[in-house]
Parts: sequence; C-alpha cells; structure tokens
Amino acid sequence: MSSCRVAQVAVAGGEFELVERELPQPGPGHVRIAVEACGICHTDTFFVDAGVPGVRFPLVTGHEIAGRIDALGEGTAALGWRVGDRVAVGWFGGSCGHCTPCRQGDFIVCANLKVPGWAYDGGFAEMTVAPVDALARVPESLSATAAAPMGCAGVTTFNGLRHSSAGPGDLVAVLGLGGLGHLGVQYAVAMGFETVVITRGAEKADFAKQLGAHHCIDSTADTEVAEALRALGGAKVVLATAGDADAATATVEGLRPRGELVIVGADSAPLGISPLQLILPGKVVRGHLCGTAQDVQDTLAFSVLHDISPMVETAPLERAGEAYRRMLSGAARFRMVLTP
Repeated sequence: MSSCRVAQVAVAGGEFELVERELPQPGPGHVRIAVEACGICHTDTFFVDAGVPGVRFPLVTGHEIAGRIDALGEGTAALGWRVGDRVAVGWFGGSCGHCTPCRQGDFIVCANLKVPGWAYDGGFAEMTVAPVDALARVPESLSATAAAPMGCAGVTTFNGLRHSSAGPGDLVAVLGLGGLGHLGVQYAVAMGFETVVITRGAEKADFAKQLGAHHCIDSTADTEVAEALRALGGAKVVLATAGDADAATATVEGLRPRGELVIVGADSAPLGISPLQLILPGKVVRGHLCGTAQDVQDTLAFSVLHDISPMVETAPLERAGEAYRRMLSGAARFRMVLTP
C-alpha cells in the first residue's frame, strides 16, 4: 500500500471530501495506526470551523481513534510497542514534555498539547500517525467501535467523577443524557454513587433508569432543578455534561455544603453564579479536561470490568460528512463512529 484514503475538509466550514493521500510514515517516537474506528465529537467543530488558532487546511479531524499499530518509528519497539497492538488515541494526542505543567507531571494541561486533528492529522482516515505517549492499550474484549469514543467522551466523564470529591453512597447528579451523559450515568452507578440524571423531558426517565440511575429530574417540569436536588438531600457533585451554561448554573443551589460542580460540557456563555453562592456554603466550581493516555487506558479497563459501553451509530468513511451533520443535529444516539 502506497496511499490511503482520508476524509478531509479543504477550507474552514467546508464539506468533507474523500481523497487519496500518500501513506504517512512514522518518525522517531511515533507509530502508524490502521484506523478501525473513529468517533465524531462535537469539539471537532472547533477545527472544522477554524474556531481555535493554528488549524491548517486541508484538515483531517478526529480525536477518538481506535485501531492497530501498522508500522513502528525509530525507538518505539524499545518502549514495548509491536505491530498489531490494539491502541486508542483520544483528545490527549501527546505532550511536549518541557513546559511547566509537563515538568510537574500534569500532562493533560500541557501548554503545547497535541490534539489529533489540530496538531496533526486525526482519525477520519484509513491510516494516521501518532506519538507513542498518546497510545492507550485496548483490551481484546472491547470492540474498536466501543473503544474509540472512550478516548474523549469516556475518559472525560470517568475522570471527572473519579477525581471529584464524591465518595461511595454520595448523591451525584449527571446533567445531560447525550454522548457524554449516557456514559457518565453508567460510570456514576458503577462507582457506587446514588445517581441522579437531570435531563429535558420526562420521556427520558425510563432510559435513565435502564442505565442504572436511581432518580431522574425533568428540567422542563414546574419544580426547579435545585429544589428537586435539595429534596433528595443535595448533591455532593454535579457532573455537567451538557454544553449549556444556564443549565449548569441552575444546579448550584442544589449542591449541598462543600458540594462541587464539575463542568465537562463546553459552552462559551458565562456561568451566572455569584461569589456569595460559593463562599458561604464552601461550594466549588471546577472545569475538567478529559485525561492522558494512561487515563484512557484506565477508562477502558474499568469499562470492561463493569460492562460499560457507549451506544454508537456507525458509518463508513465515505459518509463522514453525513455522519458529522447527524452529530451536529443532535439526532445521533449517542455517538457517531466512522469505520474506515
């Protein structure tokens, strides 16, 4: 094979087109991955629409990659990687290793974080090249289509909960029941939390219960979300997976003293929270950004242990544009995954 197919966007905001490219070669410290699945994430819009600096066109996006190592760059075999190894690469696509956060061991907030589809070509392709520090090992019992979304949606919710202040038996609310939320609910239940789902519409209550939720709050009902949380004793943690600043704000008064609002759903609108809402009861608002390759590997292992899997819709690479638009419309249930 001397070439491979990629689904690229030629200009900012453009349509996806399937093209042939020369087969990429892995340099030192890198491997080439034969992509078996790549999730489509809403944050792909940051790159497709050039919403962040440094995006280069033509663009190959995709940061939820699962596949097998196809070729090794210099020095990678000595690190234990072999052709045929099953790997995943998520939002964390490598770090610089020399900025202050990296020197402190906090690689996920690297000042020069290498996000696939931004720093280098992503997974909307048959082949891609990634640095070895981005690689997570995929368990043999997990399919590529299930593993791919774990590199972003999975690790984001898993890490957001395991690094929160909640302990087993605490009341934890998951705001939103979409691509992140449906995983967050499953992780919250498996971690031993009394789990509440906050969603729009009573018709989603049955699905929330199927996922293991103990309670469901309809944010469109007459009772305010905060009041409903207080009636349950107050939430130790709210995991805000929905990209809706107003919805996240509405949960703050439902936190118990020393409670924590963990924001993982991106929204450019400001939160409407006053300092007094936080100071007097000692509440905390924290942003959380996914996790490193080791965190992804931990997420995959925990998911296998507790039989947790994303609900996905698949599409072939040549239908990348159609699948991307389905994700944007909110019609996908719950993650769109390309299968090159």
